[in-house]
Amino acid sequence: MIKTARLLLATSLLLPSLALGDTLSLPADARVEMALVDDLLLDAETPSRHDVVMHPVQGDKGSHHLPDYCVVTGDARREGQRIHITTHALTCIEAQGGESAIFTGELTAGAYDEDGDFGIAACQDGRCRLTPDDTFLLTLTRPLSVEQQANPSAEINERRRQHGEPAPEENAAGQ
Repeated sequence: MIKTARLLLATSLLLPSLALGDTLSLPADARVEMALVDDLLLDAETPSRHDVVMHPVQGDKGSHHLPDYCVVTGDARREGQRIHITTHALTCIEAQGGESAIFTGELTAGAYDEDGDFGIAACQDGRCRLTPDDTFLLTLTRPLSVEQQANPSAEINERRRQHGEPAPEENAAGQ
């Protein structure tokens, strides 16, 4: 019994961001390495942009990870020689085997550069630019606890299986 408890504890420490049960959780101050999906350019004419889309990077700079299939939305604004990015929402799909879980909710976090300061040092000659190749650390200002959402696709596939019909992924594998 004690060995099982130790194994579970070790696994949970090694995989701190995996959804446990029906909840995706990260503590306040968790740092997740991120990158933008598209180029971001801020200057005097466009000092801010709303609904910036980013995704987790499975690098070694963060203290925690989000599922691989995850998008985070936020806002970016130019502040002196830095780009300040704050977040407001995330949607993640965590797939294990043939099953998947969907998590959608609020995410309160800010982007920090490798120097540990708030904002990303990406400005030169009055222009600030980030590309999808640039990574940064997103630090949570509040704990994240997002309940699993209904997955209509999984429910449809389950009904198909109950009626003897293959799910689309099973049908494709048999061809």
